[in-house]
Amino acid sequence: MPDRTDPADIRGPQKAHLTTREISISTKRSRPLLQIVRYQGMVTHMKALFLACSIILLLAQPSLAQKPTTIPYGNNKEVGRFYDIHGFKMYCEVYGTGKPLLMIHGNGGNMRAFAGIIPYFASKYQVILADSRSQGKSKDPDHPLTFEMMADDFAALLDAMHIQSAYVIGWSDGGINALLLAMRHPEKVTAIASTGANLWPGEDAFAPGVWDGMKKQYEQLSHKEMKTDREKNAWKLFMLDYTEPHIKLRDLHKIQCPSLIICGDHDLISIPHTVEIFQNIPKAELWVVPNSGHGTLNEHRDDFDRQVDEFFSTPFRERNH
Repeated sequence: MPDRTDPADIRGPQKAHLTTREISISTKRSRPLLQIVRYQGMVTHMKALFLACSIILLLAQPSLAQKPTTIPYGNNKEVGRFYDIHGFKMYCEVYGTGKPLLMIHGNGGNMRAFAGIIPYFASKYQVILADSRSQGKSKDPDHPLTFEMMADDFAALLDAMHIQSAYVIGWSDGGINALLLAMRHPEKVTAIASTGANLWPGEDAFAPGVWDGMKKQYEQLSHKEMKTDREKNAWKLFMLDYTEPHIKLRDLHKIQCPSLIICGDHDLISIPHTVEIFQNIPKAELWVVPNSGHGTLNEHRDDFDRQVDEFFSTPFRERNH
């Protein structure tokens, strides 16, 4: 990971002076989301292995940080239904009324990843939850998997639900899907909040140690014969993150909707990489969440609810240059 990113070399609506020790940012709206963030710069080897191992083990359970809920999100027979989407059946649940808000979970997970924030947003929005292709209840053993396919799936889901456009919250791989959805289907997206997303695989996209952990996992498992459906699907999901996405910085210029780009200051995704995403989206704001890892929406739930809701509900204002 480079020690310094020169904002003059990156096209974007907001210039920022960045080192791996400090970020000083003044955002484009009247209220600064973050002015000074201290970045400690080191992620333990155990944390690096966590990302790769969690994919292989398909930790589809909700985060330990989530509070118990009486609503069986992801298994609610009263509201759950399947939609025929691009050759597979996509599982979906809807809660609340108001403007549509689509939530997209991360690799190997399911809609229960959002259990902690659903009640808040369902009190103000029509929250649309879906298990991504090959994850949760959306089984798809017969097709390959790419981020572009998943972004197109979500656009097709909104069409099937007769929803013209929606706000989108994406976490981790879901954050990547949110970016691609806004790029490939701009008419379907009102605004996005993308947390913990990366544009490409590789050392410079992740915090120190994370990519090394994934490479070791690949070396250990690449020659193993995957026999069961569960093993085959887990490997497909691992290879998705090991080989993708392939989004160029200039591709982000296509995103015209307001975009809140988020990461934790101890995220699995590096802060410089997140700043690059922010700087290359015309109508973007950056929020680096202090004292947070990859799970910003669970580790700082109240702040996340409030900041994202305010971003969605307040008209975007360009920064005066």
